[in-house]
Amino acid sequence: MKKVLKAALVAVSIASVVLTVTSCGNSYNSIKRMQKLEEGVSSPTTKEELQEAIEKYDRRAIDLVTTQAQEGTWYKILGARYLDEQLYGKAYEAFQKALEFYPNNANIYYYLAICAGYISNSTIDWNVHTDGSVSETKMKYLKVAEEAFQRALSIDPKYYRAMYGLGVLYIFEMKQSELAIPYLESFLEVQTKDTNGMFALAGAYYDNLEFDKAIALYDRIIELKPNEEKVREAEANKKTVMDMQYQN
Repeated sequence: MKKVLKAALVAVSIASVVLTVTSCGNSYNSIKRMQKLEEGVSSPTTKEELQEAIEKYDRRAIDLVTTQAQEGTWYKILGARYLDEQLYGKAYEAFQKALEFYPNNANIYYYLAICAGYISNSTIDWNVHTDGSVSETKMKYLKVAEEAFQRALSIDPKYYRAMYGLGVLYIFEMKQSELAIPYLESFLEVQTKDTNGMFALAGAYYDNLEFDKAIALYDRIIELKPNEEKVREAEANKKTVMDMQYQN
């Protein structure tokens, strides 16, 4: 049986956002109703009325687009604020709303994935069944996190934070370390001195019996000397890998 490597600190970092939101504003439908009242073109029927309505709404089109964009931005800020306060369920809902306005925004998908990951572990009863299998509720949110990270990467293939987040998700939550390897390799091509990423990838290599690659990464961590604790951990993990390698 494999020895278990000492766990490295690989929590996905979330930038603190300190912004104040006092209101999410009127809904889009409410804004349209207000504009009808203001412009007096509620139900145009004749050609002349229709032409007049078109001209009036042309003048207001930019206002409509601007208002929608502002509402979407407010939801993004609200989600970030909830996330900063560790209210992950509320943040999750706000980012979902933000995606209605910005469906191709990689950042929103990234933060939605972070929230889903936290929610999946927020209640002990959700985590496992008595037989040790993952519950449906936990798996639901893990799949949301996986798909959201992947969506962020499909929008921005160089989004290294999503690469790291997906790698950590596969290793520590979904127990599919083989799927994490390409994402963490791509991550370290960009973040060449990130030792948390190195620990995570080395662990994935170890799980998949790629011992030489794991040892090379631990050597790299030792060479970089991030701090004494990480150096000791890398040295201990390297010894564990070498012992396993010689047994095979």
